[in-house]
Amino acid sequence: MAESALADGEAVRFRTVSGGPLVVGIPAHNEEKSIAKVVVSVRAFADRVVVCDDGSSDLTGTIAEALGVEVIRHAANRGYGVALQSLFTRAKELGADVLVTFDGDGQHLAEEIPALVKPVLKGEADVVIGSRLLHEQEGEKLGVWYRRAGVKLITTVSNAASELGLKDAQSGFRAYSCHALDCLCMSEDGMGASVEVLLQAKKHGLRVKEISATCNYDDVENSTNPVRHGASVLMTLLKLVVEDNPLVFLGLPGILALTLGGAFGAWMLRLYTIEHRIVTNWALASITFVLIGFFFLSTAITLYAIRRVEERVKSS
Repeated sequence: MAESALADGEAVRFRTVSGGPLVVGIPAHNEEKSIAKVVVSVRAFADRVVVCDDGSSDLTGTIAEALGVEVIRHAANRGYGVALQSLFTRAKELGADVLVTFDGDGQHLAEEIPALVKPVLKGEADVVIGSRLLHEQEGEKLGVWYRRAGVKLITTVSNAASELGLKDAQSGFRAYSCHALDCLCMSEDGMGASVEVLLQAKKHGLRVKEISATCNYDDVENSTNPVRHGASVLMTLLKLVVEDNPLVFLGLPGILALTLGGAFGAWMLRLYTIEHRIVTNWALASITFVLIGFFFLSTAITLYAIRRVEERVKSS
């Protein structure tokens, strides 16, 4: 087992329930400038280190292999979600009791891994998030204002969907118990997987906890457009919420649209009986709302039926 130290300097040894390893998984894409430093720093706090080289065009995978850690290679860049799922799968194959996900750009501190995994090892949580915003004054950790605003917006929407009451739904510095690894399975390819995990955690009744974590963006190159990143995550949230509750988020608007279409149609007929002419605007409004209503309702019923079939297959 790997030895480490808590913040107060007390030496500890990671002890897990079944004696399985503590695995640190690093999703990485074109991180040749930082991957060596990251691997060396986390190796002192882990039993196994696994790097998922997600189709890098540079020497990310080669450098990691030269340092003696396991590397999973994707032939092409398949996205953060796929890289995360590869790490989950490998951690389960290794019989891991705890998986820590650690970004490959060097923004996290390896010395904080013991504090992150402690709630899992003590049986207090299934998923622990290293939050950059656990306390209000910690907002400066995120640097530029638009990053802070984006994280807070995504976290607010995520909390509305998951009811977890988190402060930072976008941190990639997380610890997962072996039970969480068995329950969670990402379907999202991109960064939206970070919030998909939270929705699944809520659905499976997993215990989610946040602890304060440091992040350093001074030497981190931001290769992702923040607007595109944020929009992608928000669209993922919207899609997942609609898929989970199609009758509410599509069925009710569909009924409302049909009602409006019927109201416009009734008003058009009333005008016709009085003036003996069809008012085109009312007719078009009626047809449009009726079509929208039928589309929403049919989609809601179809998605609901698919969910019911999936649930029956999983339970059989």
